[in-house]
Amino acid sequence: MYAIIKTGGKQYCVEEGKVITVEKLDAEKGAEVTFEEVLLVSGDDVKIGQPTVAGAKVTGKVLEQGKAAKIRIFKYKAKSNYRRRQGHRQPFTKVQIEKIEG
Repeated sequence: MYAIIKTGGKQYCVEEGKVITVEKLDAEKGAEVTFEEVLLVSGDDVKIGQPTVAGAKVTGKVLEQGKAAKIRIFKYKAKSNYRRRQGHRQPFTKVQIEKIEG
């Protein structure tokens, strides 16, 4: 059984026991999170939402809050002595999917 959920402006295909990395959620490590925006649930039969499946939800447990590897942004314009350097680390949340209902 699997489902497609939407969180943080992105869609994820999840199964029970799978660990996913999503955009940062406001939850502590070890807390339980619920994803209400379920777009598709596949089990014995497939339920497709319009846009979401009514009554379906996916629950998971927060494993870790962290930051991704640093990326460097460098702007440069030739012949004008213009240089700008900037770094960014995107925050993320690791979630283990525990239960798919729907």
